[in-house]
Amino acid sequence: MTPIPAPPPGWRARADRAVARGARWDRLIPGILLDSRLSRAGAAYGTVVGWIWGALWSTGRIERRDGLWVFRGMPARTFRRGGVCVGSCFLTGDDPTPAVLRHEAVHARQWRRYGLLMPVLYLLAGRDPLRNRFEIQAGLQDGNYVPRGTA
Repeated sequence: MTPIPAPPPGWRARADRAVARGARWDRLIPGILLDSRLSRAGAAYGTVVGWIWGALWSTGRIERRDGLWVFRGMPARTFRRGGVCVGSCFLTGDDPTPAVLRHEAVHARQWRRYGLLMPVLYLLAGRDPLRNRFEIQAGLQDGNYVPRGTA
C-alpha cells in the first residue's frame, strides 16, 4: 500500500469552511427532498443502479457488510480512486478495510438523506476531497485521504 501524502498547510480550515458552506446550501433545499420518502426512493434507485453496474463488472465476492453491498474485483476503469458508493453499493477493486467501510457507510447515509440530489451535489462539491464536504463528513482518515493522526 502506498503511503498517504501529508495534506497541505491550512487544509483543515478549508475543510471546515467547505462543510459550513454545504450546510448553508442544505438550507436552500426544500425539506421534502431531504431525509424523506422521496430521498429514500432516490437512494433505492441508486442502489439498483449500483447493483446493475456491480453485477456487470465485479469479478470478486459480492457480500453485505456494514449495511453496504460490497462488489469487489471491479476493473479500475469502472470507478474512481479506491471505489465508489452508489446508493448502498460500494464498488471497488480491493477488499476494503473496516475503516474504508465506515467511510462508505457514511456515503450510503448521505444517499438516503439526499437521494438523487447526491450525485449532483457531490459533483458541485468538487473533486478535491479536502474541500468536498461529503468526503470530509465521511472521514478523511477512514477514506485514506489524509494520514491517521492528522488533525
